[in-house]
Amino acid sequence: MRTILLFAFVAALIVMEGMTASWNTALGILNMGLISAILALGVNMQWGYAGLFNVGVVGFVALGGLAPVLVSLPPVREVWTLGGGFRILFALLVGAAVIGLAILLNKRLSGRRRLVALMVTLIGGFFLYRAIFDPAVEVVESFRPATYSNIGGLGLPVLLAWPVGGLFAAGAAWVIGKTALGLRSDYLAIATLGIGEIIIAVMKNEDWLARGVKNVTAIPRPVPYEIDLQQSAAFLDWARGMGLDPVTASTIVVKLLYAGLFAVILLALIWASEMALKSPWGRMMRAIRDNEEAAEAMGKDVTRRHLQIFILGSAVCGLAGAMIVTLDSQLTPGTYNPLRFTFLIWVMVIVGGSGNNWGAVLGGFLIWFLWIKVEPWGNALMDFITVGMADGALKTHLQDSAAHMRLLTMGLVLLLVLRFSPRGLIPER
Repeated sequence: MRTILLFAFVAALIVMEGMTASWNTALGILNMGLISAILALGVNMQWGYAGLFNVGVVGFVALGGLAPVLVSLPPVREVWTLGGGFRILFALLVGAAVIGLAILLNKRLSGRRRLVALMVTLIGGFFLYRAIFDPAVEVVESFRPATYSNIGGLGLPVLLAWPVGGLFAAGAAWVIGKTALGLRSDYLAIATLGIGEIIIAVMKNEDWLARGVKNVTAIPRPVPYEIDLQQSAAFLDWARGMGLDPVTASTIVVKLLYAGLFAVILLALIWASEMALKSPWGRMMRAIRDNEEAAEAMGKDVTRRHLQIFILGSAVCGLAGAMIVTLDSQLTPGTYNPLRFTFLIWVMVIVGGSGNNWGAVLGGFLIWFLWIKVEPWGNALMDFITVGMADGALKTHLQDSAAHMRLLTMGLVLLLVLRFSPRGLIPER
């Protein structure tokens, strides 16, 4: 009953937003709430199931966001015709071969021979890689830098990019996990933090990949465009029959279609997560989380299971990252920051209830609603407080400080929940 009432309260907040302000705004909050719930589910798998502290969520979200660009956009044929795209791929293969050879030599050799072989392989391989890669990048990035300067994508349906985004994030999680999960938990936090920032830095600076900070726009969408609906006679007749303005009706319909797609993904993930959590595998994961030594004594491979759940949770975050880019129809690497895509997701999990899938979903909806609405509420509050004040430095300072109400509110909500409900609004059973 408590769970039902809490979800009903959040639903009532969204409905009230639509009735008192705008249904477009309410549906926008709903869509991003659905995606936030998926992100919270991914982090909850890592922390709530296994106790893994991932503070690089932003990196996995960004990798997922890269997928729609590389999958759904058409290829820039000119740079492939000039050979730039193929040479970049060849250079990446050379780099991967050098790393593979270094790993093989590290395993096969020992002593001084291993050190010399590794130095020759890595240094020589680096210069060979740069000799192939740099000229190819120059060819790609010099082609129409105002509109292209990248290799483009495969021209496939954008929905295929969602699982590909999950695979991108899962691959990065595998690399991090193989090196950090066998060490203490704080090393995992350091590794994820560093890798997350490296991923963002690469996306911002490698224009050939996704145009860097120049952003990628016009990413295909899985739902109709508003302008296409407004030019459809059948849709115009339907909108007039409903007494709606065609422009408003088209935006509402598009948002409803997005909400349907996102809801299907979220429900499928909740079902799979609940089934996994209640299975012997889920009980094993919680046993490992609560007492690793006892689990190892019972013959469980703790490091392998940690790697497994770390990959699964990161894949879910990558899936959500691809969904965000698809919703926005653009990739903007400059907007990926830890405050929005790491700290806020952790607040959702902690407030909702760590270890409880439904709690993570509730936290995703509630915290995102507050994140969106607190800023206008703060502006209105400051306008009310300063209405009788004379113009001056104090009044200007108070009005400018309204922008920080988001951070104040998130901290306050987190403190209140940790004080009065330490296990979250919907605690783990």
